[in-house]
Amino acid sequence: MKRRTLHAAAALAAASALLLTACGGEDDGSGGNDRIAGADTGDAAPSDTTSPSQAAADRPAMDLPTDVKETFENWKTGDAEKDAVLADAGRAQTAVTYSVTQGDPDSSALKFYQTGTALAGSQDWVKGIVDAGLTYSGSVSYFAPKISVFDKQSAGVSYCADESKAFNKNRKTNKVDKTPATDDSYVLYSTRLEKNSEGVWQTTKLQSERGNAKCVR
Repeated sequence: MKRRTLHAAAALAAASALLLTACGGEDDGSGGNDRIAGADTGDAAPSDTTSPSQAAADRPAMDLPTDVKETFENWKTGDAEKDAVLADAGRAQTAVTYSVTQGDPDSSALKFYQTGTALAGSQDWVKGIVDAGLTYSGSVSYFAPKISVFDKQSAGVSYCADESKAFNKNRKTNKVDKTPATDDSYVLYSTRLEKNSEGVWQTTKLQSERGNAKCVR
């Protein structure tokens, strides 16, 4: 999805905050258990990686439309704990995509993988897109993941997104608005995740920065 364009439409529909800017400001990492962004250098985990505890959870299906594609580049570290965190970080992004394509800000998938201020911000953002009569078409690549596991229950993940091949799509007419890519098509995401009683690493805080030099290709 071209979230830069979708965000503009959402702003017109009174959803002025970007998906990841609704979490109460940037954390500098000095707050102990309030840390958010990952700092380690590993490669990251694929979204289909599951640990035994993850497999026990009753995970919602998230089947995307045939014209919507997500890829997670180098989303695997080889470390089981980190891969479990990264897998759910990827699923939290897919849950937003799924909610938009379904036209449902209150989707069970979004509530399953996000909570707290992350969920509230995502729901507002999805609602803005839906109220504007839009969905999206195309592909998004997530890459350059970095992860820090703070303790057994909390972790931080940062990663980039390439939205240059994703576009607004009118929900009624199916017309796709293929706007040209800019630096704003590339986004740096920073997230905090916490492990719940089902073994799911839920995203609790999210931040984003468009056009960050680390992500522009």
